[in-house]
Amino acid sequence: MTYDREERNMSSTGLEDSSVIVTGAGSGIGRAAALLFAQEGAKVVVADLNGEAAKAVVAEIQEAGGTAVVVTGDLSDPAVVDQVVATAVDTFGGLDVLVNNAGIMDQMSGTADVSDAEWERVIRVNLTAPFLLTRAALPHMLAKGKGAIVNTASEAALRGSAAGTAYTVSKHGIVGLTRSVAVMYRNAGIRANAIAPGGTKTGIVVNADPAAHGPQTIGAYMQNVGRPAEADEQAAAIVFLASDAASNINGVVLPVDNGWAAV
Repeated sequence: MTYDREERNMSSTGLEDSSVIVTGAGSGIGRAAALLFAQEGAKVVVADLNGEAAKAVVAEIQEAGGTAVVVTGDLSDPAVVDQVVATAVDTFGGLDVLVNNAGIMDQMSGTADVSDAEWERVIRVNLTAPFLLTRAALPHMLAKGKGAIVNTASEAALRGSAAGTAYTVSKHGIVGLTRSVAVMYRNAGIRANAIAPGGTKTGIVVNADPAAHGPQTIGAYMQNVGRPAEADEQAAAIVFLASDAASNINGVVLPVDNGWAAV
């Protein structure tokens, strides 16, 4: 995805000059979202574990006339979380939008087969890190009297047949976090929503034994996935939910899945 800063139309989004954090922004949905926010005139913190990938996204934004900075690190580390939020606040003068997009897949393990290491890593990255980022971001949004948080959940947040136990639980947890924040802070001008992507063309790695119980069981339900989305299609939903066009949308989990959730 590329853009010409001079050709963008920012009349309805309200995102121009806003300060935005996008995690997992070095590739896939996060990269597409970071580019689209920049196209709308936002100033973007590109946060990713892969420093080279994140720097490439920042360079792409800057070459097109946009504004972006990079923060590299593991978001399951509270020190990195603090650095990401501080970078947005110190560099861009505050924080308007937080996109909790970074995540990892599990090994499609059934509950009886989930190791402690698999469980703890998936929950830490997919659920604890977004909680830590949200908790760190909220005081800055509350000080401004407004803010938008968009979380990347998953089709696995809507059912029990789209991933292994650890990933499924982590994404159900993201839905709970989204709705709790929406209720707790709606009277303070804060909105929290989530997208629930179906199959999407990204570089996320699924390291699963196809002969194991989990993949064997889940495979029977995969015929309903439908056409995989492009990362840009997921990004469009994220930017919409963060924008003024969604000003009265709060606590919503939006499937972006070509109708999979309807099957």
